[in-house]
Amino acid sequence: MSAAEPGRWSRRRPRSPAVYRAAPVRLVTRLVVAQAAAVAAVGLAFSRRHLPSVLITLALVLSLCVLAFLVRSGARGAWLTAVGFESVFFVYGVSRFVVARYVGGTLFALVVVGTLLHPAVARAYSALPGGLSGHERGEVGFADAAGETFGEHAAG
Repeated sequence: MSAAEPGRWSRRRPRSPAVYRAAPVRLVTRLVVAQAAAVAAVGLAFSRRHLPSVLITLALVLSLCVLAFLVRSGARGAWLTAVGFESVFFVYGVSRFVVARYVGGTLFALVVVGTLLHPAVARAYSALPGGLSGHERGEVGFADAAGETFGEHAAG
């Protein structure tokens, strides 16, 4: 028997819509972590042991790590916060580039903002986790006129 024959169970399970929503969230989280690493590498390498520069760089890295944890939640507020923070970070980076030729993480901020504004990523952050219909949640049964589901998994 081959795996393509009818009546044979396939090892591959179809992905749920939650998996498709999670992929953009993971992508943005990884980009923010990579941005934090780039800011740390460039900022600390070019700080020339100047204490205010080191402290500003460490503060930016810390805030990016907190933003990565926030973005990982997948909430709409996290998306709005990330778009706002990354926009401010990009403007700050451009101003630092004009004044001091410092680029640490500015391009990453542009990439992250562009990724956050992509329609698929915005949809992933605006989707409600419980927004699936009963059939997509795996409920088995029938619905009465009021829309109440009766049968297996109806209580879930």
